[in-house]
Amino acid sequence: MRSALFRSLAALVAVGGAALAPAAAVAAPTPSPGATPVNRAGTSFLTATPISAGQPVRVDASIGDHLYWAFSATAGQVHEITATVTFPKGRSGASTWTVDVFDGLRRRQACTAGAQTPTVDAKASSVTLGCTLREVRQWAEPWSADPLPGSYVIRLSVTDLPEPDLGAPVDVDLLVGEIADRGASADDGELAAPLVPNTKAGTVLNAVPVAEPEADDADPLTDWLPDLGSRWVWTAVGGVLAAVAGVFGFALTRRPRRR
Repeated sequence: MRSALFRSLAALVAVGGAALAPAAAVAAPTPSPGATPVNRAGTSFLTATPISAGQPVRVDASIGDHLYWAFSATAGQVHEITATVTFPKGRSGASTWTVDVFDGLRRRQACTAGAQTPTVDAKASSVTLGCTLREVRQWAEPWSADPLPGSYVIRLSVTDLPEPDLGAPVDVDLLVGEIADRGASADDGELAAPLVPNTKAGTVLNAVPVAEPEADDADPLTDWLPDLGSRWVWTAVGGVLAAVAGVFGFALTRRPRRR
């Protein structure tokens, strides 16, 4: 009786493992068939290289570079980001790497899984980073940092390393995978427009603007006079007018002389 029970439990475990194995295989991000590989990266938010889910990325970089990529996401999607940095031999010490994701408003997004900030020793030949984002919502409160439809920027960088290793060449492999797409949810609202950063905020001036010369309309004879807004000037003008009025009044009221 006991052996039969054990055999039944073993059969259930085997069936459960067989059922979970395909799900785990589906969840792992894989490159899309026929996707064109990307071999470059941006150096800032404004110059982030656009990529799409399932498009493999492989670039040559240097330790210390900040690498940027951008991809689009719609409501209901869940993305997983995986990156592998391959080091040269002969590094002098351990280093810490990080992968950060920002939305269209440059708000840092939280990762629900993955090694976002791993540390590797000097003997390691590579380091693998990962970040599974939250499901993109159709609508959210303005004060919240919930992921919304729009553009997302990935930044890969090193945060701690020995100074002698700075500038050493590395190979970077990155992939953004869409592991779920549940479609638009029944939120009580809808985003008016995707959150896309403005990369054309203004025009670039190629030359330094030259100020136009001021017109020389001043009279050289009156340059020494102060501004008419000065209090003492108006006081002097009032005094002169009062003196003229006094003389004119005296001339009108004085009696003629007798001969």
